Amino acid sequence: MTTGSIADHGTVRCSWCGSDPLYRAYHDEQWGVPIADECRLFEMIVLEGAQAGLSWLTILRKREGYRRAFDDFDPEKVARYDARRIRRLLADPGIVRNRLKVESAVRNARGVIAVRETHGGLAAFLWGFVDGAPRQNRWGSLADIPARTAESDAMSKALRGLGFGFVGPTVCYAFMQAVGMVNDHTTDCHRHAEVAKLGRAWRLGS
Repeated sequence: MTTGSIADHGTVRCSWCGSDPLYRAYHDEQWGVPIADECRLFEMIVLEGAQAGLSWLTILRKREGYRRAFDDFDPEKVARYDARRIRRLLADPGIVRNRLKVESAVRNARGVIAVRETHGGLAAFLWGFVDGAPRQNRWGSLADIPARTAESDAMSKALRGLGFGFVGPTVCYAFMQAVGMVNDHTTDCHRHAEVAKLGRAWRLGS
């Protein structure tokens, strides 16, 4: 039985991505594809945290605004943001203007720099929670997919210990799904096999 959404001449997708073209493009081209680039990993930490209490589609629609406002998520630049820059961000309609989330993004940038010094880099640190290679899951439906795992619990605890904010276990698991640490496309989705093939050929540092 097909549980995903069907469109585009019979293409089956994970049901969560609905019918919005931006959402579908993100699902088809980015979600679950392994990422090791530091700026993009930092971006996803910030965006997943910004989603708390909101829909992911809301965040996707503001993504370019975030990239502009946060210097394309360059941790070195964001880490230097001061109170004046934070006030400017809180007046920017292109992002979620929540003080706690904005201030957390700046702290997280400083955390990224600290991770470089203590763990050899953000990618090495984060991918270490899945032993450097994507986990290939086989979920039959959206209802089967967990909201958190032992790995996301451990990641959350470690990040919080380093001063990161908005990195609870469910946020961390959503992050893991987004950056390809786990393949959580449902088995009926056309991207499951494609992402699995990518994942089997991908290992951090290879």
